[in-house]
Amino acid sequence: MMGRKSMSRASPLLLLLLGSGLFFAAYNLLALVHHHQRRESGRVLPRDDQVTWMPHEVKGSGGPRRPFHVAVTATETTYSRWQCRIMYYWYKRVKDGEGSEMGGFTRVLHSGRPDSLMDEIPTFVVDPLPANIDRGYVVLNRPWAFVQWLEKATIEEEYILMAEPDHIFVKPLPNLARDDYPAGFPFFYMRPDEHAQTIRKYFPEENGPVTKIDSIGNSPVIIKKSMLEMIAPTWMNVSLNMKADPETDKTFGWILDMYAYAIASALHGVQHILCKDFMIQPPLDEKLGNTYIIHFTYGCDYSSKGELTYGKIGEWRFDKKSYTSGLPPRNLSLPPPGVPETVVKLVKMINEATANIRGWDDERKYL
Repeated sequence: MMGRKSMSRASPLLLLLLGSGLFFAAYNLLALVHHHQRRESGRVLPRDDQVTWMPHEVKGSGGPRRPFHVAVTATETTYSRWQCRIMYYWYKRVKDGEGSEMGGFTRVLHSGRPDSLMDEIPTFVVDPLPANIDRGYVVLNRPWAFVQWLEKATIEEEYILMAEPDHIFVKPLPNLARDDYPAGFPFFYMRPDEHAQTIRKYFPEENGPVTKIDSIGNSPVIIKKSMLEMIAPTWMNVSLNMKADPETDKTFGWILDMYAYAIASALHGVQHILCKDFMIQPPLDEKLGNTYIIHFTYGCDYSSKGELTYGKIGEWRFDKKSYTSGLPPRNLSLPPPGVPETVVKLVKMINEATANIRGWDDERKYL
């Protein structure tokens, strides 16, 4: 397990929140934001080919190798565990490849107790939110997990990649961030401009236009550790406040924490380089292109003729949600001819991982 360091910097704030079970008032949130405000920017975002936006002053910047630490938040459920095992397998496979700036790896386990993967995957155990605080939305534990990990752990790298268990590294990943500009992935469904009225509850007009909020979530994001230490407590506070408001909760649903991270970043004046090549999401993306990560969040359903039957169970399918309480078997059947290369690549990579992960089937004894 990684080393620890003092929690003196953030503990009083967090203990007050968690001990009382109350949420920060808007005044306290804004005070925190103004205290840490780094820069105010109203840039117009230019467009590039595979980079949606990158500030001109940092384009093409080179220099020495800048390793980043890969961090994935996780639970002790079977569903989370098998995804983490596959993710970690591919991290090890590509980590030392040409062009890689991938450093260490940590599974930030927010169950409050060790599990049986401690010896297989480098893991740091943190506490979950107090009972009922997450209101059944387990993802709300993510920012709290990062706050604890950043405060307690010794992290050698200057940068951090926030990743998720359902990420598979396709090839070595360089550090896509530049100086004080983190790198993120632009999600098509993240549209702050369409929810301006709701967002203004957490991003007041004095902070600038809603367009300053990037169309991203917290993952995948490569960011300086010092910047994440600044953003994470705000991200946590905004998440809790948003979840506590029924209207906001209904508006954002399962992507609430993504909006919370984007808003928290904007409150601190942080803008992200938006990289379309950061990852792909089959079956929505059909071409591998130059991607670095496959995100297998969506179900892949096809007819025997290779036709997509999205929204309807296909004659051939792979959907991670089919394995919420059990493991994907080794040697999954390959898709029929005509299925996009992204889906074929995903299944082949899962099969390689499960064939080579020692004791893959032993996980069944923990079901």
